[in-house]
Amino acid sequence: MGNPMAKNLLKAGFPVVVWNRTREKAEEFAREGAQFDVKVAADPRGTAQKADILITIVSDPPALESVLWGPNGAMEGLRRGSTYIDSSTVSPALARKIATACTERGVGFLDAPVTGGTWGAEKGELVFMVGGEKEVLERAKPALQTMAKNIFLLGPNGAGQTVKLAMNLILALQVDALAEALALVTTAGVPGERLIEVLQSSMARAGVLDVKAPLMLKNEYPASFPLRLMHKDMGLALDLAKQHAVTLPAAAAAFTTYDTVKKSSTDDPDFAAVARFWKKS
Repeated sequence: MGNPMAKNLLKAGFPVVVWNRTREKAEEFAREGAQFDVKVAADPRGTAQKADILITIVSDPPALESVLWGPNGAMEGLRRGSTYIDSSTVSPALARKIATACTERGVGFLDAPVTGGTWGAEKGELVFMVGGEKEVLERAKPALQTMAKNIFLLGPNGAGQTVKLAMNLILALQVDALAEALALVTTAGVPGERLIEVLQSSMARAGVLDVKAPLMLKNEYPASFPLRLMHKDMGLALDLAKQHAVTLPAAAAAFTTYDTVKKSSTDDPDFAAVARFWKKS
């Protein structure tokens, strides 16, 4: 996700400083963007020191905390008056912790997770779900708009993460329901393609049908949105529900299914691989 997002910033004329935990990826990005103003930093702190707007997008809460507060972490490099945007999917509580640390340093912070997948990132058509102050968002908008189809300011810090977890919960349950339905019809002797044809003619085409259903029918799962990350997001959503004493029985049941598939997978598949739960060994 970070690679195409940074490319769109470059194409819009923004100078970009990049860092990746796998340095070779950052250096490859710099070679590909040699005609633009792009530099590779040695560590997160050095990246933050050079940035008016710092953007992070990593896989999970431990990765984000390591980038911010680990050795040569970005938090120490953030300059007073700069803006920090995190587009990872993490817990609202971590977003608020980061906001507090940024306020202490005189830094504006937005939790701004995204939806749209790698295809949306490549086209500059991501949807940003933002938590934070309006004036901070206004400062960041010129950069965000190079990557976005829509930008929603949803409330104070943590609100962006709350809505993102809810969005991914809907997506996870949709795909789990489709996997169950495919298992039902195929077990009853009806080809799965027939179900998909009926669905496509009876409702608006959507990502589940256009993107995930073909993977399920072929039983091939190259990772666009890895199952391990959907598993993480569902866990975060259920943790958030527990904090607010909200019972989510369907989500809990689906999480058990995703958990079973994750534990039995020897590869790193797309989350549509939840359909493997019903596959005969």
